Amino acid sequence: MRSPGPRNTVHLSDSIQRQLNAYALAAGAAGVGVLALVQATEAKIIYTPIHKTIKLHQHYDLDLNHDGIVDFAIRNRGFSTEDFYHYRLSAGPLHGNGVEGAPVYALPRGAIISENHHFSAQVMMTYVYPFLCLWQWCDAKDRYLGLKFDINGEPHYGWARFTVVEKVEVTATLTGYAYETIPNKAIIAGKTKGPDVITLQPDIAPGSLGRLALGRK
Repeated sequence: MRSPGPRNTVHLSDSIQRQLNAYALAAGAAGVGVLALVQATEAKIIYTPIHKTIKLHQHYDLDLNHDGIVDFAIRNRGFSTEDFYHYRLSAGPLHGNGVEGAPVYALPRGAIISENHHFSAQVMMTYVYPFLCLWQWCDAKDRYLGLKFDINGEPHYGWARFTVVEKVEVTATLTGYAYETIPNKAIIAGKTKGPDVITLQPDIAPGSLGRLALGRK
């Protein structure tokens, strides 16, 4: 039998590694076999489902790879002038990271996020109530931010999925995010299934990952 070739080394944050260790214990208790554990540890996309609504004057600190460092600051701000109320939704990259587009693109599912694209923007949309909304994130449903960020000095790519609604005020709902663990490797916006995907549950305490072991993703 021909021996398999070398495999790429996948570097995971300490937080994710702890969750995988807990996954192994839960999988063993659930009777999931070694094959499931091997598939999980070889996965290269870390996906986190979430449901977080960001209302006016709120913000959300997005830690894409769960290492305790905020990678992007999602802000929903508003201010009034004599005649109108102005809203601005932004995705501020920190630590030299980047968001795709100028202004920020509202990418469709299936878009390729890679080094071939331009990452610099912050403003997702500007809304002047009640008559003017600018840029692609106006009333965007299940669209994706293309993200570039640094892990140990190397660029990685990811995405964050939002639905944005502007009525009297603006609300943005974050419904999931993911990143590629291999440096410089492109990622597909919205990919959440497959043998190369680990699904994490941020609301589950470490040591209680039985939902993963039982396939509840």
